[in-house]
Amino acid sequence: MAKYIHSMIRVLNEERSVAFYDVCFGLKVADRLDFDSFTLIYLSNPESGTELELTVNKDRQTPYDLGDGYGHVAFSVDDVDAEHARLIEAGLSPRKLVDFAPAGDVIARFFFIQDPDGYEIEVLAARRPLSVTKKGPGSVSPGLFTLHSARFTSWRLG
Repeated sequence: MAKYIHSMIRVLNEERSVAFYDVCFGLKVADRLDFDSFTLIYLSNPESGTELELTVNKDRQTPYDLGDGYGHVAFSVDDVDAEHARLIEAGLSPRKLVDFAPAGDVIARFFFIQDPDGYEIEVLAARRPLSVTKKGPGSVSPGLFTLHSARFTSWRLG
């Protein structure tokens, strides 16, 4: 069975990006590999076995064009309201908190923030314990507190 281990993004400024991911998500440099034309920086924290790989191309002087194919990465936190307030206090600019309730019941609480290179990051409230009940064909009442988990739970219940 395959195991997901990391995602890679290209960044313009190593110091700025490492500081952002440390302040926002407690990611620390786990490894740094320096080559002639590029540097790889692997960031991680004790909460997850995955890493974020930052690639710095040394000859790059202009910001990357993220195009229209990139979506976002996501982090979960125990207290999304406190994290939102903490990031504002740190001088960052998280977007507004959202209660996602497509069928009337809140199934996710989250906000987005951009890193220094413009990558979108979703910050979600951590999951509640599983207690999903079926209300009708294809519908799920809240039990998991992330949109992604609720989506996957609905097909298992059907």
